[in-house]
Amino acid sequence: LSEDGRHSVLMLEAGPADRYPWIHLPIGYAKTMKHPIYNWRFQTEPNPGLSGRTIYWPRGRTLGGSSSINGLIYIRGQKQDYDHWAQLGNKGWDWNSCLPYFKRLEHNDLGPSDTRGVDGPIWASTVPHGDELVDAFIEAANKNGVRNTKDFNSGDQEGVGYYQLTTRRGLRCSTAASYLKRARNRKNLTIKTNARVNRILFEGKRATGVEITRKNKCLRILANREVLLCAGAVQSPQILQLSGIGPAALLRKHNIDVVHELPGVGRNLQDHLQVRVLYEVNKPITINDQMNSMFGKAWMALEWLLKRSGPIAIGINKAGMFCRALPEESETPDIQFHFATLSADTAAGSVHPFSGCTLSICQLRPESRGYINIRSADPGDPPEIQANYLATDKDRRTTIAGVKFARLIAQTKPFSNYLSKEFLPGEREATDEELLEACR
Repeated sequence: LSEDGRHSVLMLEAGPADRYPWIHLPIGYAKTMKHPIYNWRFQTEPNPGLSGRTIYWPRGRTLGGSSSINGLIYIRGQKQDYDHWAQLGNKGWDWNSCLPYFKRLEHNDLGPSDTRGVDGPIWASTVPHGDELVDAFIEAANKNGVRNTKDFNSGDQEGVGYYQLTTRRGLRCSTAASYLKRARNRKNLTIKTNARVNRILFEGKRATGVEITRKNKCLRILANREVLLCAGAVQSPQILQLSGIGPAALLRKHNIDVVHELPGVGRNLQDHLQVRVLYEVNKPITINDQMNSMFGKAWMALEWLLKRSGPIAIGINKAGMFCRALPEESETPDIQFHFATLSADTAAGSVHPFSGCTLSICQLRPESRGYINIRSADPGDPPEIQANYLATDKDRRTTIAGVKFARLIAQTKPFSNYLSKEFLPGEREATDEELLEACR
């Protein structure tokens, strides 16, 4: 927006600047996952499909947004999904229309191709090959019909291999580090942090500015040209509803004047539930072993300082797999696996005292739909988030089939040679009903 110099741009960020050192170290994901300042720390409502559990939803609250706290995996999506969105009437969202922008934004270490770019600010860095446990996982997947791939972003994602990460020479390559760093000295760009947007201001149905809270003061900022709302899947609908755009009954319930009745705002919420299958490993070659040893931690630090490599430069997940858990129903992959050479009770939690690894399974096209609603007219109240996980038969069947496929991989050599037992959900969970209950 600011690169041609013709327009003045004000960028507002609710959180602080991204100066926290752990933001920039890939393994620092564990430090920002529940940080009270750099993370919004949302919780869903109790989910009926998860036996009433609430699920933690981390969202970035700093420059770079969630790209400053996420798991760094560089993934575009499948060609067929983009083309399907265009077929539904979303002009410009087909794969071929989006591809030039994907290529423009990336610096891919695999080199140029018809689908890859090398001159962009976002680095796509391939996880170094040669991890003993990862290689065994990949070979076991091959024996179960999943081919190798070196590039999950060419449009056809089906395959197994090492991930690419949004890292640059051992550091996180967030949108703040890539785009904003090169733009921030432009005279026509102003960046204000710790500036929470409360609502959009309107004259009739034309957006004219925003109301913000900064340093405990409520301020109104007017725009010369336009207002761009970029607050993500959770807070964009929240801000729209607070501004009088959304389901009229919800707005009137909270005494908010209806600027424009738009029932879809906050509806059709879709999220990919992840189910983790954890294994104890019979050889001390996992990140658990390094994290549980003073020498191991020291070696990790030395490896990063001298080579900008090792676990600190990679983070959590080294490899992945896209496959069809229900091949008779899916023409393209319906499940994504994340493979991590560590294990913990919760995401970003303390690693287990034993050698461990994690196969995390997520359904790629959940049919379950939820919603996001404001709780009140107070912008400081977190929104009501109902993901409504596992609400449909297909979601339940796909998730169960994904866990079964994870177990099949774990029972296949050479991967099985490294595993001593299934730690979670546990080998006693055998029937479909028992597996579903474990997933819930």
